[in-house]
Amino acid sequence: MPDYDYRTKRLFVEDDLAEGDTLALTKDASHYLVTVLRYGQGDAILVFNGRDGEWLGTLAKADKKSAALSLVRQTRPQPVKPNIDYLFAPLKSARLDYVVQKAVEMGASRIVPVITKHTQLARLNIDRMRANIIEAAEQCGVLDVPEFCPEIRFDTLLANWEQTRTLIFCDERADIQDSVAALQATKPGPIAVLIGPEGGFSAEEREQLLKLPSVTRLSLGPRILRADTAGVAALALVQAILGDWRMK
Repeated sequence: MPDYDYRTKRLFVEDDLAEGDTLALTKDASHYLVTVLRYGQGDAILVFNGRDGEWLGTLAKADKKSAALSLVRQTRPQPVKPNIDYLFAPLKSARLDYVVQKAVEMGASRIVPVITKHTQLARLNIDRMRANIIEAAEQCGVLDVPEFCPEIRFDTLLANWEQTRTLIFCDERADIQDSVAALQATKPGPIAVLIGPEGGFSAEEREQLLKLPSVTRLSLGPRILRADTAGVAALALVQAILGDWRMK
């Protein structure tokens, strides 16, 4: 990984990025930089759009209602996008925000809320979830901004399952209790990590999961974890054994 600048403010933008371009920032971004952070003309900012890598820019115009950014040079190229879907039963309130933010940090490429039999929350604020994704990416140096999908019912998800994608689901009843061994036996290729609700999967849901053509049951050890904790633990294991944490 190229050296990462931890000090310069990072900002997500929708625009295409190229050397020499000048970007007109949105009203919200302009207010944040000029009024909240008190940035002025000539101050440096890192910008990214999830497509063109990370770029160093300087404020060419800075007032409270509108600001513009001149792009100087690319600081990091766009990495190869990971192919890890993160599927989860939505939680309530701040724990839902936490789940989405950590999925971004842990390298998920798509974040998909799944409505299971025991799911407590059935409707989501998509705009809030998108804002959480962008904020996490800005704060953690992430260049791949994952897609946040509308909620989908468990039966619909499995009925339309991508047959070449391996589903890894957290299951305290897994036959192989050694999580590393279970993942090492998983075939290479696109994967999805599924975290169930606080009440667990129903017997019918577990039976449906086990009928998929490629599925791995993942134990997370002898302790029962809360759903938000389980998500981070599962993604860490998957990235270490199958994902982009492996030594090249």
